[in-house]
Amino acid sequence: MVEPLGPGDPTEIAGYVLRGKLGEGGMGSVYLSHTRGGQPVALKVIRREFARNPEFLRRFTREVQAAHRVQGAYTAPVIDSGTAGPQPWLASAYVTGPSLADAVFEHGPLPLQPVLLLTAGIAEALQSIHAADVVHRDLKPSNVLLAADGPRVIDFGIARSTEATALTGTDVRLGTPAYMSPEQAQGTPVTSALDVFALGLITHFAATGRHPFGEGDAQALLYRIVSQQPDLTACPGQLHPLVTRCLAKEPAKRPSLAHIIEECHRIAAAEGMTLARSEGWWRPSPSSGGTAQQAAAVSVPSSRPSPGTAPQDGPQAARSAAPDPRRPYEPTALDPRSSDSSGDRQGGAVAARAMPGDDRSERPEPAAADGPGGPATVLSRLFGGPYRRVKVAVVVFLVLASIVTGLLSALGVLEP
Repeated sequence: MVEPLGPGDPTEIAGYVLRGKLGEGGMGSVYLSHTRGGQPVALKVIRREFARNPEFLRRFTREVQAAHRVQGAYTAPVIDSGTAGPQPWLASAYVTGPSLADAVFEHGPLPLQPVLLLTAGIAEALQSIHAADVVHRDLKPSNVLLAADGPRVIDFGIARSTEATALTGTDVRLGTPAYMSPEQAQGTPVTSALDVFALGLITHFAATGRHPFGEGDAQALLYRIVSQQPDLTACPGQLHPLVTRCLAKEPAKRPSLAHIIEECHRIAAAEGMTLARSEGWWRPSPSSGGTAQQAAAVSVPSSRPSPGTAPQDGPQAARSAAPDPRRPYEPTALDPRSSDSSGDRQGGAVAARAMPGDDRSERPEPAAADGPGGPATVLSRLFGGPYRRVKVAVVVFLVLASIVTGLLSALGVLEP
């Protein structure tokens, strides 16, 4: 979602006119702009605090040069950058589509086939990134965009530059706590296998709407990532072995990206599916009902940010006072959108609350067919509507009383 520029936002960076604000993170702000030829770009402007650190600038320049080399079908390529001056920046191709975080929050967990397409696409993106000697280091649902023709991985490699500064504290760990690997959390040397661990977390999140290590503050979550096994109870059985291998504590035991892609194809074939992507590939199908059923079984976490993430990066928000947006719509008898057995929407008749004494199991009598003044119409008006059974009982009582009185009078029991 593009927001208007605020009072503190620049209006132009290195000739790029800023049209609006796309978001804000720990490293800086992201704006919407266009090239001179009209191509939309996402322009990230680095915070001034980072720019004043010489070591950060050196590493940032190196990482941007590496990011320029990344070319892949499932990445948002860096197309321009500026590493000199008071505010370094880089411009990448603008991707139209929600982040995985927002998509799961709005629509619920994805069905199996979109999850396989997502996982295989991200794995292929990581192949392109790693081939350029870049490690993402901050792969998470908000860094995966769902374009019409497939997922796009953004912000690859750039976060490594923050190793040069301790602006966020003395105990600096690079990345987002909820999607760190055990070796990241422990501060030990890392390899590209850390991105495979994050991919396992993302696959589980996409399929369940949950984090396999639970929720809580960053330190508690990092402790569980390092020392405990993930809770894969909610994970679909077809994905369980793959996610388990991706989340191995030891980097050497995690599968290769090529194996992950092949495993996605194998799972799809076993389910009678193909991984041929079409437009709208991730959106829930209204006729399938699969996503709605999955979503109804998933509880909404207590806060929108993922555990340990910054607020702008989290996939879900607290909505305790509002209906769960992921629950399917179910019409009720008091809802004017519900219809009777004939399919006609009788808003007034259906939505009206029953009065005391009403028998709600009884349907309204059909309209009389003898005209507005006929006997059937008169009887229908007398005995229809509220208290119908009470009216019938009163009439029956009066008729019986009249008959009994007549018999008693005829027998001489009652004096005329």
